[in-house]
Amino acid sequence: MPESPPPYDLLTGASLFLDFDGTLVEIAERPDAVVVDPRIGTLLARLADRLDGRLALVSGRPAGQIRALLPDARFTVVGSHGMEYHHADGRRDIAGRPSALTTVLAEAEAFAAGRPGLLIEDKPLGVAFHYRQAPGEAESCHVLARELADRHGLLFQPGKMLVELRAPGGDKGAAVRSLMTEPKLASGRPLFMGDDETDEPGFAAAGALNGAGILVGPDRPSAASFRLADVGGALDWLEAAVERLP
Repeated sequence: MPESPPPYDLLTGASLFLDFDGTLVEIAERPDAVVVDPRIGTLLARLADRLDGRLALVSGRPAGQIRALLPDARFTVVGSHGMEYHHADGRRDIAGRPSALTTVLAEAEAFAAGRPGLLIEDKPLGVAFHYRQAPGEAESCHVLARELADRHGLLFQPGKMLVELRAPGGDKGAAVRSLMTEPKLASGRPLFMGDDETDEPGFAAAGALNGAGILVGPDRPSAASFRLADVGGALDWLEAAVERLP
């Protein structure tokens, strides 16, 4: 289990990959209710500058949502768990949307209609059941999502107070490995920071490439090597570490 905080010099020579929700911003009751502290834009700009562009965000959110929340971002954003790439130079690589998601969305919305607080999110490459405001529906959401995933050949992806059905074929580890083939990012050592189970492939990929993972949140079994207590601790560490870069 990753118990110790990372040393500040871990950022030196790194290619930094950051999750978004639960890592840079607090998780909100609804995905559209997230609050982005002004310090985050300043911090990300500083990191991109001091790391010579070796920075990317790797999120389960759609890449377009991240771009809208961080309109001044000048670095690569990978969304939908590694299935959407909005590159820093303007290129976009996006996987095709499975046609089955149309049927899945209709069934999910019908399921949620009689369950107050249950939110269904239509994503470019997935459908998510958010039960943060209806915690009693957790089991029923998982049962239905698993059945729909098996029936339609989709990936079953649990997260924090949600479960998502999404296009198969990628994850955050695959995103790290792909990004590390790009010359600028390949010149650094991968450092992946994230908070939940969907970030575990990113931690593992970074470690396999002689880098490290940093878990944000309570201690638990993880492929990460280090841990920070919460979002505030993650932001504080990043701000202190970037100031110590040579």
